[in-house]
Amino acid sequence: MKWTDRARALLLAGLLLGLTGPLGTPAAAGVPAAGARHPARTAADPAEGPDPLDFAVVVDQSKSLDDKDLARETEAAALLSQGEISERSRATIIGFGSSEKPGQSPVNEVCPLTVADAAGRERLSTCVQQLAHRDRTGPGTDFPAAVRQAVTRLTEGGTRTPAVPKVVFLLTDGRLDVADSPEYGTDPDIRQANGARRLTEELARARAAGVQIWPLGFGGEIDRSALTAMAEGGYRGACSDVPGSVPRMRVVGTSAEIDKALQETFAAARCARIAQGTVGKPPADLSVTIPPIATDGSLTVAKHDPKVRVTYYDPAGRKVPVQGEFDGSTFEVSGQDGPVEALRVKDPLPGRWRVHIEAPEGHGDREVAVRAIWQGRLRSDVTLDPASPRAGEKVTVQVRMQTRRGVVITDPGQLAGLTASAEVAGAGFRPFTFKLADDGRAPDTKAGDVRFTGTFTVPAGATGDLELVTRMAAPGITSDRRPVHARSGPDVPKVTAGLVVERVTVHPGGTVGGTLDVTNNDSVPHTLRFALQDQAPGTELTVAPTPVTAPAGGSTHIPFTVRLAPGTPLGELGGKVAVVDGGDGDTVLDTAFLDVLVVAPPTWWDRWWKAVTGGAAVVLVLAVLTAIRLVARRRRRDLTGVTLELRDDGRSLYTLTVRRGQSEGGTFAFAVDEPYGGAPTLRGVRGSAASAAHALRRTGSGELLLRPRGGSQVPVRVGEPIGLGEHELVVGGGRTPSPRSRDLPWSRRPGARPGPAADTGTGGRRTRGRDGRGRDTGRGTAPGTGPDTGPATGPTGGSDPYDGNF
Repeated sequence: MKWTDRARALLLAGLLLGLTGPLGTPAAAGVPAAGARHPARTAADPAEGPDPLDFAVVVDQSKSLDDKDLARETEAAALLSQGEISERSRATIIGFGSSEKPGQSPVNEVCPLTVADAAGRERLSTCVQQLAHRDRTGPGTDFPAAVRQAVTRLTEGGTRTPAVPKVVFLLTDGRLDVADSPEYGTDPDIRQANGARRLTEELARARAAGVQIWPLGFGGEIDRSALTAMAEGGYRGACSDVPGSVPRMRVVGTSAEIDKALQETFAAARCARIAQGTVGKPPADLSVTIPPIATDGSLTVAKHDPKVRVTYYDPAGRKVPVQGEFDGSTFEVSGQDGPVEALRVKDPLPGRWRVHIEAPEGHGDREVAVRAIWQGRLRSDVTLDPASPRAGEKVTVQVRMQTRRGVVITDPGQLAGLTASAEVAGAGFRPFTFKLADDGRAPDTKAGDVRFTGTFTVPAGATGDLELVTRMAAPGITSDRRPVHARSGPDVPKVTAGLVVERVTVHPGGTVGGTLDVTNNDSVPHTLRFALQDQAPGTELTVAPTPVTAPAGGSTHIPFTVRLAPGTPLGELGGKVAVVDGGDGDTVLDTAFLDVLVVAPPTWWDRWWKAVTGGAAVVLVLAVLTAIRLVARRRRRDLTGVTLELRDDGRSLYTLTVRRGQSEGGTFAFAVDEPYGGAPTLRGVRGSAASAAHALRRTGSGELLLRPRGGSQVPVRVGEPIGLGEHELVVGGGRTPSPRSRDLPWSRRPGARPGPAADTGTGGRRTRGRDGRGRDTGRGTAPGTGPDTGPATGPTGGSDPYDGNF
């Protein structure tokens, strides 16, 4: 920015400050009118982070409270001082009772006004414990003295620059009681009336000084009307237009509820939000969730016992430091040696935070509660259409929000209740305000897309620079109020341009396409360049081509590409592309949002899983079909159960049955043994001898073929004899025997019984002869010649039928 432009911006900022008055400070006479908001911090303020707050916690120490009630009040006061999210805030803690005799004071200021930075919060953590000692105050309840002391401390030393809101949080269990306080008169009744009158005067003083009063009562003796009067009697300003941010009184049932209620009241007063966490006794893992919209926050842990030790883990499961920076966040712990501990976090990682608590033996009997107080201070990403409007021209303003971490807000639920507006200032006209909306009604194009849109008309008297400041307000949400500068253009623009950027999903290292349509009404060419604005931290983008030339007196259509660096963070890209006329003082001709979602690149499996699983399924189906065909073919060729009957002139000599496993490949090799002096038999053959044996084979179609030894194959019909040397062979059966029948130890021949005849080992059955001494002659008895007069058959069970040849 040129020095003249910078000076002009500062001048405009000063003008705005003079028009609105400092934050929380009355314009002119010193106090804004009732109901006015605290004016916003101006663009000239260099401070970062949440707006500071000056506050006093005023705690009732009267005799109506027992020690447990007072201890709970003390912890509630500590929660506020430790949980404050701005290191520029200041806090004071004051106890009060009454003054009824010499040596007593109606107030007990245990903590002077202290800056809530790291050292200050440690000091506040220690001094707040002095509330437990109430010997300095009397037993009554002197509200006027308490309010007077708090207002004095919050207003002494002059006004802070810029002005800071001033708030009093008052805790009490009762009602005004100054009947025994001599300073209010000599008669008890007069004292009470004087006390009520004095309270009205002190509240008027608070209103004049711009000090809000937020009373919180507990118990059954509360004077609700008095608390309401205190809330309404102080300053009625608010941190925003959000409902509930104007001072009001609140009452809870018991002192056990005041820590939660006071934190909620505190959050309402400083436009923050409270996230309720879990509760448990040590050792335990507690948790609390911080939303993506949060930019500043504190995790408060009500330990009750200083011996409880706390460890903090971010949503990624990583232990975070208690001081310093880590992964884009800044951490600062306080109160580790007190009953209340807090971890202040700037730019917290959104998600579920884990809080691990431990305690030595004997110190873990009380429940510990964790909460988070947070605020989202959003950056406004603004585009103007046209970017350089002329006087009298209508301008469309579109605003998108993102956090300091660069997280673009895309969930409308996170902005529930948000009100948006913008203020325009510039030379030649008075500042004015207009509304922004995300309701889908013109000029807004789509409801719920978290793009707030509005229009204004540049005043006819505008002569130069324009400054636009957006204002966002919602529970827990404020805007950074950075100004957007533009220049009112000449009546007839020399160059007009329109940018369009693709709305796409890309991977790190990918590209986003766009087009630039430019019309040059000038008589000379103009050199234009692309510029990237409002980029999120860690984002590296390049635009090509740049620069580009707009020829004189014509229109040009120019495609361009935005390239992402390989290390671009995942998520919404954010920012925008601008086209700038370098020959006209870097005038911005047009801008377009980078509405791009960056996702992780697909893995090999992501790319090919469909093809791989589909191919595997096809292979599996083919394998199954092939296996079925092979099994079916094998079964069709299987000769199990086929019988081979050797005959001679129609007389059966020997029968052999093919058993399971003997016909591999659909072929069964066999030989005819003709022992000297004995009947011929059949024997299965395997191994090298099979090539010189007879062979019976079944084809895939079920046809039977016989290849006699040394001969050619001839077809065989079941039950019909076929010549085999000097004998005949009849093939029968062919049905695969059932498991039960094929394993029986005797012949399948009807009437056959198991007997003492020995197994020949050839698949047939015959009776072996013995000599006169009872020795085995090794000769069998042919069918019809031995004791068994029936035809011989091959065994279907028992020992291996191949006599060791297999």
